[in-house]
This record gives sequence, C-alpha cells and structure tokens, in this order.
Amino acid sequence: MRVLFASSEIDPLAKTGGLADVASSLPKALHKEGIEVFLVMPYYKRFVSKSGFPIEKTDYSINLQLGKDLLQAPLHRTKLDGIDVYLVENDAFYDRESLYGTPEGDFKDNWKRFGLFSYTILELAKILGNIDIIHLNDWQTALAALLKIRKYQSMLRNTKTLISIHNLAYQGIFDKEILPELNLDYQDFHVEGVEYYGKVNFLKAGIVYSDFINTVSPTYAEEIQTPEFGYGLEGVLKKRRDVLFGILNGIDYDVWNPEKDTEIYANFGKVNLFEGKMKNKVSLLEEVGLKSAQKPLFGIVSRLAEQKGFDLFPQVIKEIAEKDLSMVVLGTGDKVYQDMFLNISKNFKNIYVKIGFDPIFAKRIYASSDFFLMPSKYEPCGLGQLIAMRYGTIPVVRATGGLKDTVKDIDEGGYGIVFEKYEPKELVSAIDRAITLYKDEQRLRKAVSTVYDLDFSWRNSAKEYIKLYKRMKNG
Repeated sequence: MRVLFASSEIDPLAKTGGLADVASSLPKALHKEGIEVFLVMPYYKRFVSKSGFPIEKTDYSINLQLGKDLLQAPLHRTKLDGIDVYLVENDAFYDRESLYGTPEGDFKDNWKRFGLFSYTILELAKILGNIDIIHLNDWQTALAALLKIRKYQSMLRNTKTLISIHNLAYQGIFDKEILPELNLDYQDFHVEGVEYYGKVNFLKAGIVYSDFINTVSPTYAEEIQTPEFGYGLEGVLKKRRDVLFGILNGIDYDVWNPEKDTEIYANFGKVNLFEGKMKNKVSLLEEVGLKSAQKPLFGIVSRLAEQKGFDLFPQVIKEIAEKDLSMVVLGTGDKVYQDMFLNISKNFKNIYVKIGFDPIFAKRIYASSDFFLMPSKYEPCGLGQLIAMRYGTIPVVRATGGLKDTVKDIDEGGYGIVFEKYEPKELVSAIDRAITLYKDEQRLRKAVSTVYDLDFSWRNSAKEYIKLYKRMKNG
C-alpha cells in the first residue's frame, strides 16, 4: 500500500507543536509495518537548514496558475528514518521567520500559502503514481480534499483521502473572495461545501470532501460532535459520523526512552525505576534551587493557555503553593498565565518557573517529577501525559479527550489521578489526592511501576491506521 502523508510541519525539519511529532513518528511506525510511505511538507528553508539533514533537488517542479499569478514550486527531497520527504519550495511563501505567523497574528496570505501547498500535494500524488491514500493533517492541507474532487478526480480516481483532525479549534477561516484566486468558483461556497458564516473554512472542506475522517483519540471523536467541543462544525461532523473515527496518538519509544536518554540526569529502567527517578529528582531540584526531595514534585510542561486548563489556577494558585509540595513549571503562552506563575514563584520558594521552550529541560521534568499536571479544558489526545508515563511519572489530569482515554483513576483500579468537573476546587482536590498517594509508599510504588509498564508506542496506533487504510482502499 502506498500512502502520501501531508503535513505542514514534520519534526525535526520544522516544528511548532505536537503535529510535527505525529508527522514524523506515525509514518516511521507505518514504514516498519510494511506500508510504503511518502512525506510532503513546505520547504521552510531557515528551519530545515538548522536540522542538518542533507537536501537534494529533484527533477520535478510544479508550476501552477492561481488566479493571476503563475507560481513555481520546485520539489526537493530528504530522508527521515528511511522515508522520502518531499519539500515544496517557494521562498516568497515559505522562507519566513516562522511557520504560520508572528506575535502580532497569522500571516495574511496563509490562505494562498497553504492553498498552493494543497495543490502541490495532489500534483506530487500524480508524480509518484499509484498512491492509494492521501493522508491529510489539519486545515493547512484540508483544501486538497476539495481540490481532489473538483480538479483531480479523473487523474486520481483510485486514490482516497483521509483527514486527521489534531485540534478542531484551528480551522483556516478566510474571506470568500479568495475562492477565484484558488481557481475555485462559488458553487463550492454553500452550506455543505466550504461556507462558514459567510467565510471560507479550509478544515470544513476537508471534513466534507475527504473519504474518511479521524481524530487523535476515541473520546475526542465523540466530543467534537457536541456544541461544547465542535467549534461550529459539530453539525457537519455528525452528518459524517459513519466515516469518523478516533485513533489514539502514540509516542516514539526510541526517542522517549529513560534507559538510553542522554539528556536526563541518570538513566533508569524497570530494575532501578525508583532509585533512578530519585536520582533525577534530586538533580533537578539542585539545578533549579528547590529543597526537600522528600516532598512530592509536580511537573508542568505546557503551552500556558486556557485550553490547557490554566484559567483554573488564578483563584487557587496561592492555596496550591502553600501545600507541602514542590512544583517545576516550563512553558510559554498567554502573558496573564506567565505572569501568574512568575509572581507566585517569587513569593514561594517551593515553586520554580521557566518561561520558554527548552526540550532538554522538559525531558528532565518528565523524568524527575513524581506527578505530571495536565488539567486541560479540552485535549484532543495529549502527548505530555504519555511521555510522563514513559518516564514513570504519574499523571494528574482532567477527564477529557485523549486524557480520558489514556489515564485511569487509581481509585477505580487504575494508576493516575483524574478529575471530572472543570472547576478550580476540583483541581485542588486532585492535587490533594496526589499528595495523599505520595505518602502511601506501597501504593505509590505500584502506580509508578504500572505507568512505566504501559505501552503507548506508535506500533499499536499504526496498526489501527493500517486497518483504516485497508477499509478505505477496499471500500
């Protein structure tokens, strides 16, 4: 089976978030299972060059007339874990200081940047030939599903499209006047097409025109069909629920491996799990200047935003800080939450806060913490809790999306701390339960051992994707 996997970012070539992790590790797992996979991404030169991967120019160049503009897109190629990665060059669109925008907002021409990318995905499918599945990811590739029906159906009649929704909140919404500039007419601008409250919605086009749809956890697949989580697309998703699936994300166990990880303080495995974690904990506390390794250590590695649950904190942050615990926070995001954590760390010596993105320090938090705090308002899948458990750290989460699918409460025969209601007092109660668990050494050791033994590798998820690919191909 031949699959073209299209993503606007792929780690380590270019990354802003979890999509890049999925776009590198899922194809790798599919490749190991015998699927012939090809990857395609825009050629963000200043980011790709930092990765150090050798890039070669191919003989292929895609020329497209979009509106009044003739756009050229030469194709380059590199390899990632033995998989061909095609890079779409257009410096005016992709060689910028960031992938999607600046602190002031998204790039105004994102519709054209990713409109061009959507066309090139289909052109590459033609070049490669005999592609069974085009696997699209998020709004930046979603227009390709519509273009395939309107422009490429005769050339790709045996090719099926799958759109993966990693976060429904981001949809790619633009003024309807862009349609002619993308060689589309207003027959596509209707309720069952790309229309969204008088505007054009790229992700909606992917949902309506793809053959199948999936999200990154079973619970999130159900949640997005409700007004609370559907972001205005719940009606469209409900209509397509027969071809809507939830497949849980995984993590790359070669990358996240406490036995071989050179970036944590001390390696550990099953035989020295508790001793190894304590060595890491002591070293982390020393590095950040916190005292008492005998207190439970809560780690946070997150984007500091409302979606991640940080609007729960302002009312109770002082109450949490006064508890018999230590906390290490790493993240960047909304200024109100950055300032909240920085201010509390100035007044309480048991809390350390680092604002920014630091992948090595993040690994050390995962390996050193007793508990990993992830109280999300909504979470399509979440990778943080999976990584934390890989390092023997007990997750404290709210029951939503992938968090609900991956973390089972210890009081219900599970191994984590889970709270249901999205309320500040419930967050405090969950932290109290974690502190109580920490004081019960026998129960704590059992929970740590359990989470360490869990398998959330991509191998299991890749097999589910292969089942879905086969169903699409044979359907």
